[in-house]
Amino acid sequence: MTDATVPEMPKGLLARARWAAENTPAKRNRAVDLYRAVAICFVVLGHWLLVAPVIRDGELQLSILLAEQTWTQYATWLFQVMPVFFFVGGYANALSWASAAKDPEKRRTWAATRLTRLLKPTVPLVLLWAVAAFVASRMGVSPDLIDAASQAALVPIWFLAVYIVITVCVPVTIRIWQKFGLASVAGLAIGAIAVDAIGLGLDQGWLRWTNYAFVWLTVHQLGYWWKDTGSSPRWAAAFVALGIAALYILIAILDYPVSMVSVPGEEVSNTRPPTVAMLAVGAMQIGLILLVESAVNRWLSRPGPWSWVILLNQMIMSVYLWHITAMIALVGVLMALGGIGLAVEPGTGLWWALRPLWLIGFVLALAPFLAVFMRFENASRVAGTALPGQAQATIGAIVTCAGLVMIALSGIGGGGALGVNLIAVALVVGGVAAATIGRPPTQKV
Repeated sequence: MTDATVPEMPKGLLARARWAAENTPAKRNRAVDLYRAVAICFVVLGHWLLVAPVIRDGELQLSILLAEQTWTQYATWLFQVMPVFFFVGGYANALSWASAAKDPEKRRTWAATRLTRLLKPTVPLVLLWAVAAFVASRMGVSPDLIDAASQAALVPIWFLAVYIVITVCVPVTIRIWQKFGLASVAGLAIGAIAVDAIGLGLDQGWLRWTNYAFVWLTVHQLGYWWKDTGSSPRWAAAFVALGIAALYILIAILDYPVSMVSVPGEEVSNTRPPTVAMLAVGAMQIGLILLVESAVNRWLSRPGPWSWVILLNQMIMSVYLWHITAMIALVGVLMALGGIGLAVEPGTGLWWALRPLWLIGFVLALAPFLAVFMRFENASRVAGTALPGQAQATIGAIVTCAGLVMIALSGIGGGGALGVNLIAVALVVGGVAAATIGRPPTQKV
């Protein structure tokens, strides 16, 4: 096919999605794209349902339903789908690396290419909250309130930071997979079990933080297996059975927490840092999505559903990053209007009956943020610029993650004259620039 016969990509998100759907190769595993989008949407829905703003004694509180109605903790087995996100990420990264490895230049810039879409959307989010923190501090708002609000809004960057680090490690983990296969998955899982045994059993809490690597690399590595070997009903059923059995042992016998999200007041969390219970839930979830993979791909072979999946994936990172900010913005507006809807006690029948209206409100509040900031997710590389190599991209990613973790742990407020943690903000902005912007190639005379 010549350049003249290649159809031109139309303008507009929906039109581009339809164009992409019509030109998608038949061999593509479309379930991967659906599972990625659905995983993020479940996280968003979980936050919107389980974080309950309420006015008590004249003050606004962000009530956590998991702590007040413990039965909701079982719902986190459905809504905490980060294992699916990392599993699908392993598949997608393996596929992308296999393609890039054939071309030296693409191989050199692979990390920067993958990181561009992950990192660039974080900059406007961090900068907006930095400005908000500065304005709030000038208005006399309590630093504790600024930190609490920014921490809540920037919760999504916690998992993103982990995924960024795992992404830059792909060239190494791919080689390990190619050499050891499923033994590499088993080795990482055994490492996670050992960390829990020592960290929890011998009260060595510091060691538990290494499970950010062991747990999430295990799931990501399993995505390599999915890409290379495919799936079968037997494997899918085995994952489900293994997950259920492991959850029973861990929760009913070994007294692990039920919730797969941190619950205020609980001494141990299955999330921060992750435990082997997260692996168990992940095994169950992975088994379930593999069971329906063939049916999902048949459904997505139709242009209509596949167009909508493509459209959702064009904005999914922006949805993930901005959904709590949108929630806080809506609550702020309702507070300014006299606290409309915020006096209903969370967990009551009326509160649950009003959830659909609240969800619609959150979606409407999110829409303007998407309209303004989605362009950063889909921004293409500026003509004439070059992408950095693996080393620079890795350093930039690590610097970015350092800033993101600082903000996630303590908020974006600061004790200086500006009331902003300028070091964290500078690390994010500088790290993103280093990871995604390289020097133009030298012109030979």
